[in-house]
Amino acid sequence: MTTQSIELRHTFDEKVYGKRLDLALSETFEDYSRSRIQDWVKQGFVKVNDEVITSNKHKMTGFELVEVNAEVEVAGDWEAEAIELNIVYEDDDLLVVNKPTGLVVHPGAGNQQGTMVNALLHHVPELQNLPRAGIIHRLDKETTGLLVVAKTIGAHTSLVDQLQRREFTREYDALVNRVMVSGNSIDAPIGRHPTKRTAMAVIPDGRRAITHFRVAEKFLDHTHLKLRLETGRTHQIRVHMSYLKFPIVGDPLYSGRYRVPNRITPELKDILGKFKRQALHASLLGLKHPTTGDYIEWTAPMPADMQKLRDALVANREHFSNPEE
Repeated sequence: MTTQSIELRHTFDEKVYGKRLDLALSETFEDYSRSRIQDWVKQGFVKVNDEVITSNKHKMTGFELVEVNAEVEVAGDWEAEAIELNIVYEDDDLLVVNKPTGLVVHPGAGNQQGTMVNALLHHVPELQNLPRAGIIHRLDKETTGLLVVAKTIGAHTSLVDQLQRREFTREYDALVNRVMVSGNSIDAPIGRHPTKRTAMAVIPDGRRAITHFRVAEKFLDHTHLKLRLETGRTHQIRVHMSYLKFPIVGDPLYSGRYRVPNRITPELKDILGKFKRQALHASLLGLKHPTTGDYIEWTAPMPADMQKLRDALVANREHFSNPEE
């Protein structure tokens, strides 16, 4: 990962008297979110009248010269690769991708190539100049569905700000173990698992995490859920469903040991035995367009493997509900 230098300069008038430094800067440099500016202040990238200020609560008095010399991470050394992308929408500001299972979003240790970022850089080379190649939010490698990517710094700032304000609409389809009676919400903090390095868990000192869910369809020993994220913690849906004892089918990290139901056809048993990834799909994404301000939604149907599993669950339910005489 490399960085790009950002240099900003502005002389304020008397109207900023009494305002916090971060507020005055975010109102002036509208292409950058307040949270990003707050980080720059904390890191010592901001000078007021040639003095480095590291407190966002610093009060402005008016007629100050403020200089910002910051660094933002950009794609840099990541390589562009001709990897096919399922793009469901694109304009000058953003694009929306329907991610398949098995595709890693960002390059990392052991995954420098073959990722969504590599594919995006081939499709839009200019993304190398944006933080995280324009990607606003992530999906786990085996989770499928909709992701939004900013194509300009202005769009990136707007979308990150919306996400931080919890203004995105994000709905998921999940097939979970056990039969859930009704929908509900869970507000349980999530943090790093105390003993499993690669896992997250509900822990008292974790970050607040809120998931809303409703029952879409019930089967004999499984449930099809529709879930909406209010927050966006790592593995949030997977952790919350496991915590509630309704782990997602096939989840290799959170589902635990699989219990074969008593009423199951050989066909369903075979499909469940071969389903080796979490049955989780980001099916709906909604946000305000960064330029027009209009609210837009996109949808993506469940991928073939989840649809096949869902159909097998339906057939299994019908088989035991209407036994042959």
